[in-house]
Amino acid sequence: MIDRARKFAEKAHAKQKYKVPYMFHVEAVVELLKPYGEDAIVAGYLHDVLEDSNANINEIEAKFGAHIAKCVSLLKDDPEKSRLARKEEACFRLKQVTGKEQLALIVAAADRLANMQAGIMTRDVKHLEMYLKEWEAFKAAVYRPGLCDGLWSALHGAVNEAETIVGTPHRQARDIA
Repeated sequence: MIDRARKFAEKAHAKQKYKVPYMFHVEAVVELLKPYGEDAIVAGYLHDVLEDSNANINEIEAKFGAHIAKCVSLLKDDPEKSRLARKEEACFRLKQVTGKEQLALIVAAADRLANMQAGIMTRDVKHLEMYLKEWEAFKAAVYRPGLCDGLWSALHGAVNEAETIVGTPHRQARDIA
């Protein structure tokens, strides 16, 4: 199923670039998800296909099952809305997640960590500032004790490093929720 998910993501993101092919980001997320098992890896490959391609939830459910489809749908943002509105909605939605759908929270944490690591590597102050402003609301919505503590430890380290680069502690930044 992992190979099918990788191929599905490669096709969905084939023309998408952010300075580099978008699959670099997807692969970075998947690398972070490897300790969390096959379902996490599959969901990692698919985490952005609903908002970034013509793929639909029925297609994902048919190819990867209802559980993966539900988790991927929990991660979808509405590209028609502002970032603030998208992230407020995502935080509200993710705060409600329980049970086996918490897989979506693991993928969300890996996605945010991959984005922050990329921003740190490139010293992308604009994006790092954005992630720092969103940090407290993101953490309140996504963090569950014991769920993926390794990712959260790395996220805290990334926040500290981003604060050093940006020069503003996130505790002074405006939260989104």
